[in-house]
Amino acid sequence: MSKSRRYSIIGLCALLFIVVLAWYFTRSTTPPVPPAIAHGYSKALKQARNGEPGAARVLYQQLGRPDLSPERRAALHAELPNYPSPQALKLADKDLASDSPLVREAAIHSIVGLVPSGQRTLLVGPVLDDPEQGVRFAAANALLGLSPDTLGLYFGPLQQVLDEFVKYLKAQPETAESWIQLARLYIHSSLLPDAQLALEQAMRLEPDNLQAVVAQIELLDKQGKTEESRQLLARQLAAHPESAYLQHALGMWLLHHGERTYALLGLSKAVELEPDNQDYRYDLATTLHAQAELEAAQRQLEEIIQRHPANRKARVLLVNYWKESGQLQNVQVLLAQLEQQNPDDPALQQGL
Repeated sequence: MSKSRRYSIIGLCALLFIVVLAWYFTRSTTPPVPPAIAHGYSKALKQARNGEPGAARVLYQQLGRPDLSPERRAALHAELPNYPSPQALKLADKDLASDSPLVREAAIHSIVGLVPSGQRTLLVGPVLDDPEQGVRFAAANALLGLSPDTLGLYFGPLQQVLDEFVKYLKAQPETAESWIQLARLYIHSSLLPDAQLALEQAMRLEPDNLQAVVAQIELLDKQGKTEESRQLLARQLAAHPESAYLQHALGMWLLHHGERTYALLGLSKAVELEPDNQDYRYDLATTLHAQAELEAAQRQLEEIIQRHPANRKARVLLVNYWKESGQLQNVQVLLAQLEQQNPDDPALQQGL
């Protein structure tokens, strides 16, 4: 046998050995997914969205799978904030290092829902250095509004990403959404006149963009221009009297100015116009409670849970309100339902 042929055979054998070795380690480090879990994605997602018993367990099982598509993982992360626990946070934190930018962004949103704003810096801060621009921007959005003391070592990196974000938005074709996002970035940096100009540009492009309108109302108020803010809100309400978004903004504006009684009218109207909106109804409940209308506040929270059983925030608040009024039987019912959904919920561990 010639030397060249011998070397070729040796080279082929070596290559085959490498392929077999790689297959072995890949096979051994990726355990097979049990059939019940492999075929349980749709059922788990439905359980989580509907707040059914066992929802947290199956949600965690699905997020623990190594074979899910990025789109499916992202859909699971959208439900995770309703099922907090150390394991939930661990799953979200792990996915910050996912190969998929879509999953990394979804994990950021999960952490925002799972962790109080003042405590999320250590988790999200490192993602400001992500190789994907969109993920860096998502991390920056998650940290907007935090104080320099809270940001700590990540204050400088956040400013760098925000500068990059501003340049990116300015280089894009003009849209109302891009101007609104620019305004948010300017507000974070206390550049209020620049934010005002950005919102004016958004309204120039889309005069009926109510998100821009409400942002401008809030910004005028923030600058102490209370009368201008009030007049703009009044004009928009006259033009869009059936807008739940504006009615809610009216209620929140009045709350900010200490007019709780009148605020209830706007918040109630918003719920009437959009009865399925969880956030509007939650704000109405807390305002009713502040007005010592405890039973009415409880009814609003009960309605949220009836329509959206997975809404943990409303459930925990209703437990507190029922405790306040001494309705301990109702408290036990709600806590039992919460335990069925997620036995590791911190509220249960803390003896809520």
